[in-house]
This record gives sequence, C-alpha cells and structure tokens, in this order.
Amino acid sequence: MEPYVTLKIENNVGYVEFFHPNRNSMPSDVLTQLENTIVSAGKNEAVKVIVLQSGGDRTFCAGASFNEVIAIENEEMGKAFFSGFANVINAMRKCPKLIIGRVQGKTVGGGVGLAAATDYCLATRYAAIRLSELSIGIGPFVIEPAVSRKIGKIAMSQMTIDAETFFSWEFARDKGLYADVFETTEALDSAVKTLAEKLASYNPEALLEMKKVIWQGTEDWDALLAERAAVSGRLVLSEFTKKTLKRFR
Repeated sequence: MEPYVTLKIENNVGYVEFFHPNRNSMPSDVLTQLENTIVSAGKNEAVKVIVLQSGGDRTFCAGASFNEVIAIENEEMGKAFFSGFANVINAMRKCPKLIIGRVQGKTVGGGVGLAAATDYCLATRYAAIRLSELSIGIGPFVIEPAVSRKIGKIAMSQMTIDAETFFSWEFARDKGLYADVFETTEALDSAVKTLAEKLASYNPEALLEMKKVIWQGTEDWDALLAERAAVSGRLVLSEFTKKTLKRFR
C-alpha cells in the first residue's frame, strides 16, 4: 500500500487520516501533506471539528522515518526534516478547530508528539507509548513542548531517560495524554464519532474561543520548535546516531 493523507468530512467532522506501510512512520512528504491537510481542514467551513487518526490496526505512528533520517547529510537537511514535525504540531496548535486524537495502537517518538498536540485524545488498551530518541543519539526536542504541556515535565523526562521502554496505556491515561481508553478499536471509533459530532453541534464561536484558551502561552512555538529542529538536525549527524540507525534499516 502507498502512503497517504486524506480528509473525509461526515456530519461536519473532518477525519484527517495518515498512513505509511512502515508502521505509519513519518517521512518528510507525509509530514508536509499532514500539515497542509490540517491547515485546509481548519479553513473549511464544512468542518466544525477535526479527528486526527492513522490507518491500519496496530500502530498509531512509529515516529520519524529512519531511512530518511539516515540519508541526512548536513545540518540544513537535518533541520528541514525535523521541521516537518514542528510544522505539523504548530498547524495543530494554530488550527481554529478543536482536534480529537484517535490512537488505536502503539506510538513512538514523533507520534507521541502528535497525540500530545491534539486537544483531546482517546485511545485503546493497545496504545502504549515510547520516547526512544535518546537511545539513538538525539532526543525528543521538537515534540517536547507538546508532550511536557500534556503530561508534565517529570513524566516526559521519565519516558525520555527510560528510552527503550514502552509505557502502558494506564501511564498515558493517568498522566493526561489520553482522556479515556477503550477495550477495542470499535468502541474507540464509536466514542470518537459520538464526541466529535456532539462538539460539532456546539456554538462554533465558543469552540474557537476555547481553542485559544487551551493553547494560551504557546505563542512562541513557531520560533521555539524551529530552534529544537536545528538541535535535532545537528545531533542526527553524529557518528553514534548514524551507526545506531543502520541497525534499523
């Protein structure tokens, strides 16, 4: 199957779905498509609420595409690649519509950042999370503001330092990443649909003002995440990271 990003509108809910055959990893072209689709959905008058979801059954998002990361040759290329995640998070932050996350399975690295950047996130009991970046010689620098904002700096640090461990759905729910967790994907989909359509029936002006309140204090993130992308872009060139990533090709 080919990678894709789609927008489907049903009952004033815009379902933004991304997919990549390699466990929904995120190469730069998929990141750009995702950013543009979120921006487009935010401007679409037929969309009152957005749902962010991924295709497939098992993995929500495996994070950065290792093959593309290995191919980075200089700091400029590195910053450009990691800016893809920065741009998606900032598009979600600045989107005038509330964004509900649907996390059906495990999520790693940048995928945790995407989940954290939603305004309200629902998941299944298969949705364990991991921040693996430190183990490959970089760090979750771009996504850290979104993750820390959602689960707290201490929990983010715990996950970052214990970089090879998947933290359970209980951890994610108790720390605030997931608002609720369901036994099955079917139950998750039913809950997402019910919530999204209910929200879409509310006063759009109130929803917009609530979105502003939720993200108050993040006005510097355009510059902050760009700086973080530059840090990752520099570190990814290290011999340690290059050698480590070759094992995952």
